[in-house]
Amino acid sequence: MSEKQSPSPYFPLHAALFEAGLAIAAFVLGWLFNQAPWESFRPTARPVALGVAAVLPLLALLWACQRLEWKPLQAVWRVLNEVVIPLFRNCNWVEIAAICLLAGVGEELLFRGLLQTALAEWSSDFLPHTRAWAAVGDCGAVFAAAVVFGALHAVNVAYAVLAALIGVYLGWLYYATGNLAVPVVAHGLYDFVALVYILKARKI
Repeated sequence: MSEKQSPSPYFPLHAALFEAGLAIAAFVLGWLFNQAPWESFRPTARPVALGVAAVLPLLALLWACQRLEWKPLQAVWRVLNEVVIPLFRNCNWVEIAAICLLAGVGEELLFRGLLQTALAEWSSDFLPHTRAWAAVGDCGAVFAAAVVFGALHAVNVAYAVLAALIGVYLGWLYYATGNLAVPVVAHGLYDFVALVYILKARKI
């Protein structure tokens, strides 16, 4: 990357403000639509530990993107190398950790705490009131929120699909535990570990 292409020295601040803005948007939209995405955020010891453990499958997926010679995964790795990672080349570890923490909180509040919950509640108003149909509605909400999550990460098609799959996983964590702290921890910790690993590997 040439000097002209170097990221702005204000990138850490801009990134942190953007991710914090997502959390604020979740609060504002929750207030407007009578939702409370923060109510299910209970970061006690057990959900935090579950969130840490839930990072392992995501790291395995990162390893696959790097190692497996399958064109869609290689396309994701190219995006990480050429677009995402250069943005962080001048960040220190504290800045990276802060951005990742805010990403975990902001994005999970918005996509899982607000959108997924609202879709699940909306579906319950239209589907028959049985346990089976409730599960259908909840699964539909997980997938719909994940599709929106993937679409808003659409650096390219492969990256959007991968982000949507990760969104399904994070949505399932929220659905299975009922505690937003689990996907928040998994999301934020994965982002941090992945960035540190790739930056170290490239020796940036």
